[in-house]
Parts: sequence; C-alpha cells; structure tokens
Amino acid sequence: MNTITRTDFNFPNQISKYSGKVRDVYNIDNKLLIMIASDRLSAFDVILPRGIPFKGQILNQIASKMLNATSHIVPNWLESSPDPNVSIGEICVPFKIEMVIRGYLSGHAARLYNSGFRKICGVNMPDRMKENDKFPNPIITPTTKAVDGNHDHDISKEDILKNNIISKNEYSMLEEYTYKLYKEGCRIAHDQGLILVDTKYEFGKNSNGKIMLIDEIHTPDSSRYFYLDSYTELQKIKSPQKQLSKEFVRQWLISNGFQGKDGQKIPKMNDDYINGVSERYIELFEKITGSKFIKGNTKNIQKRIEENVKNYLKSR
Repeated sequence: MNTITRTDFNFPNQISKYSGKVRDVYNIDNKLLIMIASDRLSAFDVILPRGIPFKGQILNQIASKMLNATSHIVPNWLESSPDPNVSIGEICVPFKIEMVIRGYLSGHAARLYNSGFRKICGVNMPDRMKENDKFPNPIITPTTKAVDGNHDHDISKEDILKNNIISKNEYSMLEEYTYKLYKEGCRIAHDQGLILVDTKYEFGKNSNGKIMLIDEIHTPDSSRYFYLDSYTELQKIKSPQKQLSKEFVRQWLISNGFQGKDGQKIPKMNDDYINGVSERYIELFEKITGSKFIKGNTKNIQKRIEENVKNYLKSR
C-alpha cells in the first residue's frame, strides 16, 4: 500500500522546511505553517524504517477534530485542514518544553516506578501503587523539547524556572491550560467509552505575543487511552490494560530486543505486521472520534497534497 514517508514540496512564498519525527513543517512567508502528517512511525525517539498506511491521515484528522473541540478553552494555531494529511495555521514560536500530564501510573512513569523511583520531574508518586493505577490527582511531568533528533528529557518545574526556560507567569498559564485541556480530553474520551490516561501539549506564542496551543493533541502518538468498560476488572486481577495508543508498538519492539539504545537493531517489520499496525490505528481513530474512517486516495499522495495545499493558498 502506498505511504508517504518524506516530502520535498516548494510552495509559493515558502521560506523553509523542517522535518520532525512524523511531520514535515513548511514556513510560508513567516506567517503560516503547513504541517504535513507523514506515515512515519517513531518509537523510543527513533524513526522506524517503514511507513504505516493511513497513519498520517489518522493523526491529522484526530488532531484537527480535537483542536476544534477545545478551542473554547485555549486559542490554537489551526486555520484549516485542506487535505487529509495537512493542517495549516498561524505560525508561533514554540516554548522549549512539552507539558506532559498523567492521570495514571503508566508508560514511562510506570517504568521508573517499577525501577524503584518514587519521583518524576520533581513530583512525588505515592507508595504501594501498581501499574496503571489512577493517581489521586493528575500530575504534570514536563520534558525539554528535543532538537535535531535528540531525546526528550524529563525536567522539573523548579528547573524550568531556575534556568529561565520560560517565566513563572508563562509557566503558570501553561499549567492552567494543561489541566483544563486534560479535563476536557477526559470528558471526550469518557463519552466514547475510553480513559485518557496521559497526553502531552505543546504551546507557543504568536506574532502578537499571545500564548497558543500548537501541534497535535489527543492523538495516539501523543496520548494513551484505555478502554473504560474493562479497566476496573483488569486492575483487580493485575492484568495489562487493553489500550489504544502506540504503546503496543513499543511493547512489540521491547519484546524483540529494541528500546532505542546504542547497538540495538530495529527488528524486521514485515507486511503483515505493518498492515496490522495500520488496522490498529484505524480502530483507534474510530473509537476516539466515534466516526467511521474514510480512507483517502493513496494513488498519488504527494500530488494530492500539493494540489490541495496550493489551491488553499490561492484561495486565501
């Protein structure tokens, strides 16, 4: 199946292009960002060698839906999504941290906890918790934003302020927005029979100095979801939670001897595995949004994107 794993467009008034782990971002006249969600798959901060069919479309369409659903809480960068894989919006200068919020002891936090740690990013975690238990209250565990493919690093609120990464007032606003967005995200998830376990938010400032929500939100690449109906019973019997996130990819990689560490080799991903991952992402889209997934035309994805973006820019 056709996938899009790299782009090299030249749009009108284009100033620069930046490629992240999953998205290619084009700067148009220092006013607009064109964000193209590719089918690249990353885990442990490593881009895996094969694309996942429809993954970019799924991420882009979930993010667009969630940005529109939360715009009454926090202003965001999104202006339009003229193509299944594309979002276009206001250019912002990003803060150099990501606001990770956790409602449950899962993923990275659980791995630290099970190694004996009781503190993450300067925040205490209660004793006698088991993996996937709910925290008494959600905790914010920021990370420094990776540059040029480097790993994100945990950082405490105290170190963010001590190192003047952002001001105290700015951090307080990001903290407030993060709690509000997570509360709304949990409500949306609950309505779909899901639990929003943890997620991350990124913020920036627009040309007027206004703080804006940027990038994606509540997607399987930035969030972890459990099924609500089976959560309590699975916790009682200490079984793994059925979840909707890319954690299943991480677990497959771990079971095949890869955690992104030096000297480790990425296991072979055959066609059956790739198509299975695609099906999981489609299931995730339909469960999170409550909508049937409609596959975009993949005959020539590059041409489709280029035409849709150019037509949108022409019509502005």
